[in-house]
Amino acid sequence: MTKNKIDSSKFGEVFITKTSPENVINDYHELLSKAKIHKKFNLNTHTLLKANISWQHYFPACSTAPWQLDGVIRGLRSLNFKKLEVAHNGTVVVNATEGKINNGFYAIENDLSIPSTILDQPDQEWVQYRPKEKMIVLDKIYKDGILIPKKLIGTNIIHLPTVKTHVFTTITGAMKNAFGGLLHQNRHWAHRDIHNTLVDLLKIQYEIHQNIFAVMDGTFAGDGPGPRAMNFKEKNILLASYDQVAIDAIAAKLMGFDPMSIPKIRIAHENELGIGNPRDIKITGNSIEKINWGFTDTKNTFASRIQKLIYWGPLRPLEKFLLRTFLVNFSFMASNLYHNVYWLKFIGKRRIRDAFDTQWGKLLKNYKIIKP
Repeated sequence: MTKNKIDSSKFGEVFITKTSPENVINDYHELLSKAKIHKKFNLNTHTLLKANISWQHYFPACSTAPWQLDGVIRGLRSLNFKKLEVAHNGTVVVNATEGKINNGFYAIENDLSIPSTILDQPDQEWVQYRPKEKMIVLDKIYKDGILIPKKLIGTNIIHLPTVKTHVFTTITGAMKNAFGGLLHQNRHWAHRDIHNTLVDLLKIQYEIHQNIFAVMDGTFAGDGPGPRAMNFKEKNILLASYDQVAIDAIAAKLMGFDPMSIPKIRIAHENELGIGNPRDIKITGNSIEKINWGFTDTKNTFASRIQKLIYWGPLRPLEKFLLRTFLVNFSFMASNLYHNVYWLKFIGKRRIRDAFDTQWGKLLKNYKIIKP
């Protein structure tokens, strides 16, 4: 059992509400109030909102929704949180500075006068961290030491994921949202054992943060080979929880998956890091008992198919040669060509235009997101 500062009495409850474009900002405030976050967090502790930028281009359900960031900031301020900051990260194939602009985050941060940081920029200090808990895989993957951003230590953290599928982890969610923020640019080294990596990162989070919370947006939900090349579905639902495992389990259940069949959820549940079995999770708010969206993660993009051959297929013996030498740059280039040149141009832009034709389209324009 993990011994940490986090109060396990907060485990096993997920707050859920239905929403609409007219009420979404207020609904986020109500969700935070219902969870009594202002009573369970120290309001004077530095609180980081960990946004998700899965693509530098706007695509529905891919990255933190603009109204999600806006609503959570406004909600927390109305509950007298004093020290708020937005935290972003890029990847080797995603430019976070462009992503902030194209996803509406830059405009929101300016309008609300809230500071923000890109964690993997050169001005940020990364320190070697020695976990108190026994790691499953991270100490083996990063034999020279686990590096984490100094800025995250001692803070409250609020994760802002969306409801979507993922080619490597079935779903993304709150646990996956820490992957980009806590690990450095070589985080692709951990993809081969991604589920155990996410459990290790949850252990670290319980050690370094004062409190952890997640607010998940399902206004648009992503189905298919996420986190980018997805179909989006309007689902108009918001979720929140102190329990990162439980909120991921309920998101998985909504999408039609058996949460305990997803390794990251099952392993975290078995390690008593949260509650992964939906039968043991209390739903506060709208009932989800009969909901099954029938999503699938079985499809692959060209890029993910090649990656899976390297991580788990016949190319596995060549992984270090292909992904830990200069040759990895060809992998990054192939991903960029596929997603940013081919898929976005011939498939993605049409789906983005479809999002502008939904009831959420007006809000997208209000956040200065450009229709392609």
